[in-house]
Amino acid sequence: MSFENFYQVIAAVRELPTCKLCVAAAAEETVLEAVRDSLREGIVDFVLVGHEEKIWRQAMTVSLNLQGIEIIDIPDPLEATARAVKEVAAGRADILMKGMVNSSDFLRAVLSPDGGMRRDRILSHFAIYEIPGYYRLIYMTDGGLNVNPNLEQKKVILQNAIEFLHSIGLDQPKVAVLTANEKVNPKIQATVDAMALKEMSAEVFPGAVVDGPTPLDIAVSLESAMHKGIESPVAGKADLLMVPNIEAGNILGKAIIYFAGGRMGGLVLGASNPVILTSRNEPPMGKMASIALAAYSVVRGRSMQ
Repeated sequence: MSFENFYQVIAAVRELPTCKLCVAAAAEETVLEAVRDSLREGIVDFVLVGHEEKIWRQAMTVSLNLQGIEIIDIPDPLEATARAVKEVAAGRADILMKGMVNSSDFLRAVLSPDGGMRRDRILSHFAIYEIPGYYRLIYMTDGGLNVNPNLEQKKVILQNAIEFLHSIGLDQPKVAVLTANEKVNPKIQATVDAMALKEMSAEVFPGAVVDGPTPLDIAVSLESAMHKGIESPVAGKADLLMVPNIEAGNILGKAIIYFAGGRMGGLVLGASNPVILTSRNEPPMGKMASIALAAYSVVRGRSMQ
């Protein structure tokens, strides 16, 4: 299923049975705003792990009614994070979300062999963008975690993203492996890797259409591809933009937000369950969109089993 905007994702989740999200170190105002808004929309249930007194105090500040919400009182952020990971790993919650804890400590808990969420693959960031004037949501990986991935790491990053896109109903997602131009240049490693990913796609990514090297304009504009005489199965139709490194992803993502007025949601993939790791300055709608998309993937995946 291809979503046009964040509201369509939220509406789709409302039609499904609810799942549960566990917030680690939940005494954080902007996270509790997202909890409030998600509860109003009825898209997910919550369990909050953290300093209970602070959670109640900040909940009052953001007009969040905590009646009926499970709170596990663990004041220390690291201990709260470890407990939240175990709640998800044990099946008592379906999604993990970061609260008031350092990102590196949060991810360390996710990857801990004792936590139960670690899988035999690297974690990667998966972003969702709603762009004014663009006809649907577009996805991007990995502009948030892996700094300069090699080919083997890119393969896993792409596997993470394709699996997630399958879980939300995109059966044959079109992937553009982004580079500066469409030609392979041995001096530009990104183009070499892009061609390698394309060549291995039939065997390694049979559930997707992968093409590269692909410039951004070709990925999102069929008119541009026709003007340049480029034939590509993803031209103007790319669902997923795979960036070559974290710098390219960071710059592209911020350009979408600050120049185009776009909105972003984000997940961390590669663990046993979806993980939501958002920045404190991300607006509540971005956080709620992340929650909704994670919930949609969990519940839809459960119904397909």
